[in-house]
Amino acid sequence: MEFGYFSMPSHPPERGLKEGHEWDLQTLRWLDELGFTEAWIGEHHTAPWEPHPAPDLLVAQALLQTKRLRIGPGGFLLPYHHPAELANRVAMLDHLSDGRLMFGIAASGLPSDWAMFNVDGMSGANRDMTREALEIILKLWSEEGPFHYEGKYWKVDKPETMFGFLKPHILPLQRPHPPIGVAGLSKNSDTLKLAGERGFLPLSLNLNPAYVSSHWDSVEAGARKSGRTPWRGDWRLVREVFVAETDEEAWRLSVGSMMGRMMGEYFLPLLSNFGFKEYLKHSPEVADSDVTVEYCAKHNWIVGSPKTVIEKLEKVYHDVGGFGQILVFGFDYKDQPEAWRTSLGMLQTEVLPKVKHLLPAKPQGALAAAQ
Repeated sequence: MEFGYFSMPSHPPERGLKEGHEWDLQTLRWLDELGFTEAWIGEHHTAPWEPHPAPDLLVAQALLQTKRLRIGPGGFLLPYHHPAELANRVAMLDHLSDGRLMFGIAASGLPSDWAMFNVDGMSGANRDMTREALEIILKLWSEEGPFHYEGKYWKVDKPETMFGFLKPHILPLQRPHPPIGVAGLSKNSDTLKLAGERGFLPLSLNLNPAYVSSHWDSVEAGARKSGRTPWRGDWRLVREVFVAETDEEAWRLSVGSMMGRMMGEYFLPLLSNFGFKEYLKHSPEVADSDVTVEYCAKHNWIVGSPKTVIEKLEKVYHDVGGFGQILVFGFDYKDQPEAWRTSLGMLQTEVLPKVKHLLPAKPQGALAAAQ
Protein backbone atom coordinates (compact mmCIF):
# COMPACT_ATOMS: atom_id res chain seq x y z
CA MET A 1 0.00 0.00 0.00
CA GLU A 2 1.09 3.54 -0.71
CA PHE A 3 -0.21 6.98 0.26
CA GLY A 4 -1.13 9.80 -2.09
CA TYR A 5 -3.33 12.89 -1.83
CA PHE A 6 -6.61 14.07 -3.30
CA SER A 7 -7.36 17.79 -3.07
CA MET A 8 -10.63 19.29 -4.32
CA PRO A 9 -9.02 21.76 -3.28
CA SER A 10 -11.16 22.51 -0.22
CA HIS A 11 -11.18 25.90 1.48
CA PRO A 12 -13.68 27.72 3.70
CA PRO A 13 -15.59 30.43 1.81
CA GLU A 14 -13.91 33.23 3.76
CA ARG A 15 -10.45 32.11 2.61
CA GLY A 16 -9.05 34.37 -0.10
CA LEU A 17 -8.37 32.63 -3.40
CA LYS A 18 -4.66 33.44 -3.29
CA GLU A 19 -4.45 32.37 0.36
CA GLY A 20 -6.05 29.05 -0.44
CA HIS A 21 -3.77 28.53 -3.42
CA GLU A 22 -0.70 29.17 -1.25
CA TRP A 23 -1.94 26.66 1.35
CA ASP A 24 -2.31 24.05 -1.38
CA LEU A 25 1.23 24.73 -2.59
CA GLN A 26 2.59 24.40 0.94
CA THR A 27 0.81 21.08 1.38
CA LEU A 28 2.18 19.77 -1.91
CA ARG A 29 5.71 20.70 -0.82
CA TRP A 30 5.17 18.77 2.41
CA LEU A 31 3.87 15.74 0.51
CA ASP A 32 7.00 15.74 -1.62
CA GLU A 33 9.32 16.05 1.38
CA LEU A 34 7.48 13.28 3.25
CA GLY A 35 7.61 10.78 0.40
CA PHE A 36 3.99 10.66 -0.73
CA THR A 37 3.67 9.15 -4.19
CA GLU A 38 1.13 11.35 -5.98
CA ALA A 39 -1.37 14.21 -5.67
CA TRP A 40 -4.54 14.94 -7.64
CA ILE A 41 -6.05 18.46 -7.87
CA GLY A 42 -9.75 18.98 -8.61
CA GLU A 43 -11.57 21.51 -10.79
CA HIS A 44 -14.82 23.27 -9.82
CA HIS A 45 -16.42 26.51 -10.92
CA THR A 46 -19.43 27.33 -8.72
CA ALA A 47 -18.67 25.84 -5.28
CA PRO A 48 -17.23 28.33 -2.75
CA TRP A 49 -15.97 25.38 -0.67
CA GLU A 50 -14.14 24.01 -3.75
CA PRO A 51 -12.88 27.23 -5.29
CA HIS A 52 -10.23 26.27 -7.88
CA PRO A 53 -11.38 26.47 -11.53
CA ALA A 54 -7.98 25.76 -13.11
CA PRO A 55 -6.04 22.88 -11.51
CA ASP A 56 -3.21 23.15 -14.05
CA LEU A 57 -2.25 26.55 -12.59
CA LEU A 58 -1.61 24.88 -9.24
CA VAL A 59 -0.03 21.80 -10.83
CA ALA A 60 2.42 23.88 -12.89
CA GLN A 61 3.62 25.83 -9.85
CA ALA A 62 3.82 22.73 -7.66
CA LEU A 63 5.92 20.86 -10.21
CA LEU A 64 8.53 23.61 -9.93
CA GLN A 65 8.53 23.38 -6.13
CA THR A 66 8.71 19.58 -5.78
CA LYS A 67 11.17 16.92 -6.89
CA ARG A 68 9.55 13.46 -6.81
CA LEU A 69 5.81 13.82 -6.28
CA ARG A 70 3.66 12.88 -9.28
CA ILE A 71 0.96 15.55 -9.68
CA GLY A 72 -2.03 15.98 -11.93
CA PRO A 73 -5.50 17.42 -12.30
CA GLY A 74 -7.99 15.14 -10.62
CA GLY A 75 -9.53 15.89 -12.85
CA PHE A 76 -10.14 18.22 -15.70
CA LEU A 77 -13.90 18.49 -16.26
CA LEU A 78 -13.91 17.53 -19.93
CA PRO A 79 -17.36 18.93 -20.83
CA TYR A 80 -16.04 22.43 -20.15
CA HIS A 81 -12.90 22.29 -22.32
CA HIS A 82 -12.36 22.14 -26.06
CA PRO A 83 -10.54 18.81 -26.48
CA ALA A 84 -7.94 20.10 -28.98
CA GLU A 85 -6.97 22.98 -26.70
CA LEU A 86 -6.80 20.71 -23.66
CA ALA A 87 -4.76 18.08 -25.52
CA ASN A 88 -2.10 20.68 -26.29
CA ARG A 89 -2.13 22.16 -22.79
CA VAL A 90 -1.80 18.79 -21.04
CA ALA A 91 0.97 17.72 -23.42
CA MET A 92 2.90 20.90 -22.70
CA LEU A 93 2.40 20.44 -18.96
CA ASP A 94 3.77 16.89 -19.26
CA HIS A 95 7.02 18.29 -20.67
CA LEU A 96 7.23 20.88 -17.88
CA SER A 97 6.79 18.04 -15.38
CA ASP A 98 9.70 15.99 -16.76
CA GLY A 99 7.25 13.11 -16.95
CA ARG A 100 5.75 13.45 -13.46
CA LEU A 101 2.33 14.51 -14.73
CA MET A 102 -0.83 12.47 -14.31
CA PHE A 103 -3.98 13.28 -16.29
CA GLY A 104 -7.19 13.00 -14.30
CA ILE A 105 -10.53 13.38 -16.04
CA ALA A 106 -14.09 13.76 -14.77
CA ALA A 107 -17.57 14.37 -16.16
CA SER A 108 -18.60 17.05 -13.60
CA GLY A 109 -21.38 16.48 -11.09
CA LEU A 110 -22.38 19.93 -9.82
CA PRO A 111 -25.70 21.19 -11.24
CA SER A 112 -24.50 24.77 -10.76
CA ASP A 113 -21.49 24.04 -13.01
CA TRP A 114 -23.81 22.44 -15.59
CA ALA A 115 -25.92 25.62 -15.53
CA MET A 116 -22.91 27.92 -15.98
CA PHE A 117 -21.69 26.00 -19.04
CA ASN A 118 -25.17 25.08 -20.32
CA VAL A 119 -24.49 21.34 -20.09
CA ASP A 120 -27.47 19.00 -19.65
CA GLY A 121 -26.13 16.88 -16.83
CA MET A 122 -29.56 15.54 -15.89
CA SER A 123 -29.76 13.59 -19.16
CA GLY A 124 -26.18 12.31 -18.87
CA ALA A 125 -24.87 14.59 -21.61
CA ASN A 126 -21.89 15.42 -19.38
CA ARG A 127 -20.81 11.76 -19.43
CA ASP A 128 -21.27 11.52 -23.20
CA MET A 129 -19.22 14.70 -23.67
CA THR A 130 -16.48 13.29 -21.45
CA ARG A 131 -16.16 10.13 -23.53
CA GLU A 132 -16.16 12.09 -26.80
CA ALA A 133 -13.62 14.65 -25.57
CA LEU A 134 -11.28 11.94 -24.31
CA GLU A 135 -11.54 10.05 -27.59
CA ILE A 136 -10.51 13.19 -29.47
CA ILE A 137 -7.62 13.95 -27.09
CA LEU A 138 -6.20 10.43 -27.36
CA LYS A 139 -6.64 10.50 -31.14
CA LEU A 140 -4.71 13.78 -31.38
CA TRP A 141 -1.91 12.24 -29.32
CA SER A 142 -1.71 8.94 -31.19
CA GLU A 143 -2.57 9.39 -34.89
CA GLU A 144 0.24 10.69 -37.05
CA GLY A 145 -1.65 11.63 -40.18
CA PRO A 146 -4.29 14.31 -40.65
CA PHE A 147 -7.89 13.48 -39.77
CA HIS A 148 -11.32 15.04 -39.42
CA TYR A 149 -13.44 14.15 -36.38
CA GLU A 150 -17.10 15.11 -36.36
CA GLY A 151 -18.81 14.10 -33.13
CA LYS A 152 -22.02 15.04 -31.41
CA TYR A 153 -20.41 17.85 -29.43
CA TRP A 154 -17.16 18.82 -31.17
CA LYS A 155 -15.68 19.00 -34.64
CA VAL A 156 -11.89 18.73 -34.62
CA ASP A 157 -9.30 18.52 -37.39
CA LYS A 158 -5.69 17.50 -37.34
CA PRO A 159 -4.72 19.45 -40.45
CA GLU A 160 -2.17 18.84 -43.15
CA THR A 161 1.11 20.73 -42.97
CA MET A 162 0.62 24.28 -44.27
CA PHE A 163 3.26 26.36 -46.08
CA GLY A 164 5.73 23.58 -45.41
CA PHE A 165 6.15 24.35 -41.70
CA LEU A 166 2.82 24.96 -39.88
CA LYS A 167 1.51 21.72 -38.37
CA PRO A 168 0.28 20.10 -35.16
CA HIS A 169 3.41 19.14 -33.22
CA ILE A 170 2.70 19.15 -29.47
CA LEU A 171 2.65 15.64 -28.00
CA PRO A 172 3.08 14.45 -24.39
CA LEU A 173 6.52 13.57 -23.10
CA GLN A 174 5.19 10.28 -21.68
CA ARG A 175 4.18 7.97 -24.48
CA PRO A 176 1.56 7.24 -25.45
CA HIS A 177 0.28 9.63 -22.78
CA PRO A 178 0.53 10.38 -19.04
CA PRO A 179 -1.23 7.95 -16.67
CA ILE A 180 -4.95 8.67 -16.84
CA GLY A 181 -7.12 8.56 -13.73
CA VAL A 182 -10.91 8.70 -13.46
CA ALA A 183 -12.94 9.21 -10.30
CA GLY A 184 -16.22 7.47 -9.50
CA LEU A 185 -18.93 7.98 -6.91
CA SER A 186 -22.10 6.03 -7.64
CA LYS A 187 -22.85 2.34 -7.87
CA ASN A 188 -22.50 1.10 -11.48
CA SER A 189 -20.38 4.21 -12.08
CA ASP A 190 -20.00 4.96 -15.78
CA THR A 191 -16.60 6.57 -15.22
CA LEU A 192 -15.28 3.53 -13.33
CA LYS A 193 -16.53 1.30 -16.14
CA LEU A 194 -14.55 3.55 -18.49
CA ALA A 195 -11.47 3.04 -16.27
CA GLY A 196 -11.81 -0.72 -16.56
CA GLU A 197 -12.56 -0.61 -20.28
CA ARG A 198 -9.57 1.57 -21.16
CA GLY A 199 -7.12 0.47 -18.47
CA PHE A 200 -7.13 3.81 -16.65
CA LEU A 201 -6.51 4.33 -12.93
CA PRO A 202 -9.79 4.06 -10.96
CA LEU A 203 -10.29 6.48 -8.05
CA SER A 204 -13.15 5.79 -5.61
CA LEU A 205 -14.32 8.86 -3.76
CA ASN A 206 -14.68 9.04 0.01
CA LEU A 207 -17.74 6.97 0.86
CA ASN A 208 -18.53 4.11 3.24
CA PRO A 209 -16.17 1.16 2.59
CA ALA A 210 -19.13 -1.25 2.41
CA TYR A 211 -20.48 0.80 -0.48
CA VAL A 212 -17.12 1.40 -2.16
CA SER A 213 -16.53 -2.34 -2.48
CA SER A 214 -19.16 -2.30 -5.28
CA HIS A 215 -16.97 0.08 -7.30
CA TRP A 216 -14.58 -2.69 -8.28
CA ASP A 217 -17.54 -4.47 -9.91
CA SER A 218 -17.86 -1.48 -12.25
CA VAL A 219 -14.16 -1.60 -13.10
CA GLU A 220 -14.39 -5.31 -13.89
CA ALA A 221 -17.57 -4.80 -15.96
CA GLY A 222 -15.78 -2.24 -18.10
CA ALA A 223 -12.70 -4.41 -18.41
CA ARG A 224 -14.77 -7.31 -19.74
CA LYS A 225 -15.92 -5.14 -22.65
CA SER A 226 -12.35 -4.76 -23.91
CA GLY A 227 -10.91 -8.10 -22.78
CA ARG A 228 -8.70 -6.56 -20.12
CA THR A 229 -7.70 -8.02 -16.77
CA PRO A 230 -7.73 -5.18 -14.24
CA TRP A 231 -5.38 -5.14 -11.26
CA ARG A 232 -6.61 -4.05 -7.84
CA GLY A 233 -3.20 -2.54 -7.19
CA ASP A 234 -4.14 0.29 -9.58
CA TRP A 235 -7.24 1.11 -7.52
CA ARG A 236 -7.06 4.30 -5.42
CA LEU A 237 -9.44 4.96 -2.50
CA VAL A 238 -9.97 8.53 -1.33
CA ARG A 239 -10.38 8.65 2.47
CA GLU A 240 -10.51 11.24 5.23
CA VAL A 241 -7.42 10.56 7.33
CA PHE A 242 -6.04 12.19 10.46
CA VAL A 243 -3.28 10.79 12.67
CA ALA A 244 -2.29 12.09 16.11
CA GLU A 245 -0.59 10.73 19.21
CA THR A 246 -3.89 9.57 20.73
CA ASP A 247 -7.38 8.74 19.49
CA GLU A 248 -8.79 11.62 21.54
CA GLU A 249 -6.42 14.16 20.03
CA ALA A 250 -7.09 12.90 16.51
CA TRP A 251 -10.85 13.17 17.07
CA ARG A 252 -10.48 16.73 18.43
CA LEU A 253 -8.32 17.85 15.51
CA SER A 254 -10.52 16.23 12.86
CA VAL A 255 -14.17 16.23 13.95
CA GLY A 256 -13.63 19.30 16.10
CA SER A 257 -11.67 21.26 13.51
CA MET A 258 -11.68 21.95 9.75
CA MET A 259 -12.52 18.41 8.68
CA GLY A 260 -15.68 18.50 10.75
CA ARG A 261 -16.57 22.00 9.68
CA MET A 262 -16.25 21.30 5.96
CA MET A 263 -18.25 18.08 6.22
CA GLY A 264 -20.97 19.69 8.32
CA GLU A 265 -21.33 22.95 6.42
CA TYR A 266 -20.77 21.69 2.87
CA PHE A 267 -20.22 18.04 2.01
CA LEU A 268 -23.06 16.44 3.96
CA PRO A 269 -25.65 19.05 2.83
CA LEU A 270 -24.39 18.62 -0.74
CA LEU A 271 -24.79 14.83 -0.69
CA SER A 272 -28.16 15.20 1.02
CA ASN A 273 -29.43 17.44 -1.80
CA PHE A 274 -28.26 14.84 -4.32
CA GLY A 275 -29.95 12.05 -2.38
CA PHE A 276 -26.53 10.46 -1.88
CA LYS A 277 -26.47 10.11 1.92
CA GLU A 278 -27.07 6.38 1.50
CA TYR A 279 -23.54 6.12 0.08
CA LEU A 280 -22.18 7.07 3.52
CA LYS A 281 -24.16 4.49 5.52
CA HIS A 282 -22.68 1.27 6.85
CA SER A 283 -26.21 -0.18 6.81
CA PRO A 284 -29.33 0.77 4.77
CA GLU A 285 -31.40 0.85 7.98
CA VAL A 286 -29.55 3.97 9.21
CA ALA A 287 -31.78 7.06 9.02
CA ASP A 288 -30.54 10.01 6.95
CA SER A 289 -30.80 12.21 10.05
CA ASP A 290 -28.28 9.96 11.80
CA VAL A 291 -25.61 10.52 9.12
CA THR A 292 -23.77 13.31 10.90
CA VAL A 293 -20.13 14.39 10.98
CA GLU A 294 -19.61 12.19 14.04
CA TYR A 295 -21.25 9.23 12.30
CA CYS A 296 -18.97 9.63 9.25
CA ALA A 297 -15.92 9.94 11.49
CA LYS A 298 -16.83 6.73 13.29
CA HIS A 299 -17.80 4.63 10.26
CA ASN A 300 -15.97 6.10 7.27
CA TRP A 301 -13.00 8.20 8.33
CA ILE A 302 -9.59 6.83 9.25
CA VAL A 303 -8.69 8.90 12.29
CA GLY A 304 -6.87 8.04 15.49
CA SER A 305 -3.50 7.12 16.91
CA PRO A 306 -1.06 5.30 14.60
CA LYS A 307 -2.22 1.96 16.08
CA THR A 308 -5.89 2.77 15.46
CA VAL A 309 -5.23 4.04 11.94
CA ILE A 310 -3.27 0.88 11.08
CA GLU A 311 -6.15 -1.28 12.30
CA LYS A 312 -8.71 0.75 10.33
CA LEU A 313 -6.63 0.63 7.16
CA GLU A 314 -6.26 -3.14 7.44
CA LYS A 315 -10.02 -3.51 7.91
CA VAL A 316 -10.87 -1.30 4.89
CA TYR A 317 -8.34 -3.19 2.78
CA HIS A 318 -9.87 -6.55 3.58
CA ASP A 319 -13.47 -5.29 3.48
CA VAL A 320 -13.18 -4.04 -0.11
CA GLY A 321 -11.01 -6.93 -1.32
CA GLY A 322 -7.73 -5.05 -1.70
CA PHE A 323 -6.46 -1.87 -3.35
CA GLY A 324 -3.14 -0.23 -4.09
CA GLN A 325 -3.26 3.26 -2.66
CA ILE A 326 -5.02 5.48 -0.14
CA LEU A 327 -5.45 9.06 -1.30
CA VAL A 328 -5.68 11.33 1.73
CA PHE A 329 -8.58 13.75 1.28
CA GLY A 330 -7.22 17.28 1.55
CA PHE A 331 -8.50 19.91 3.98
CA ASP A 332 -7.60 23.52 4.71
CA TYR A 333 -5.66 23.63 7.99
CA LYS A 334 -4.08 26.99 7.27
CA ASP A 335 -5.02 28.11 10.78
CA GLN A 336 -3.50 24.94 12.32
CA PRO A 337 -0.74 24.07 9.84
CA GLU A 338 1.42 22.07 12.24
CA ALA A 339 -1.48 19.75 13.08
CA TRP A 340 -1.96 18.83 9.39
CA ARG A 341 1.78 18.57 8.76
CA THR A 342 2.20 16.30 11.79
CA SER A 343 -0.67 14.07 10.70
CA LEU A 344 0.80 13.64 7.20
CA GLY A 345 4.23 12.94 8.69
CA MET A 346 2.97 10.32 11.14
CA LEU A 347 1.07 8.61 8.36
CA GLN A 348 4.33 8.12 6.46
CA THR A 349 6.69 7.35 9.34
CA GLU A 350 4.52 5.40 11.79
CA VAL A 351 1.68 3.95 9.73
CA LEU A 352 3.11 3.18 6.29
CA PRO A 353 5.79 0.70 7.48
CA LYS A 354 3.03 -1.41 9.09
CA VAL A 355 0.70 -1.49 6.06
CA LYS A 356 3.12 -1.34 3.14
CA HIS A 357 2.90 -5.11 2.71
CA LEU A 358 -0.80 -4.85 1.85
CA LEU A 359 -0.80 -5.05 -1.94
CA PRO A 360 -2.97 -7.21 -4.20
CA ALA A 361 -1.18 -9.86 -6.24
CA LYS A 362 -0.99 -8.94 -9.89
CA PRO A 363 -3.14 -11.40 -11.90
CA GLN A 364 -1.48 -13.18 -14.77
CA GLY A 365 -2.27 -11.42 -18.00
CA ALA A 366 -3.15 -8.09 -16.35
CA LEU A 367 -2.55 -5.10 -18.58
CA ALA A 368 -0.71 -2.08 -17.22
CA ALA A 369 -3.01 0.77 -16.25
CA ALA A 370 -3.14 4.02 -18.18
CA GLN A 371 -1.85 2.53 -21.41
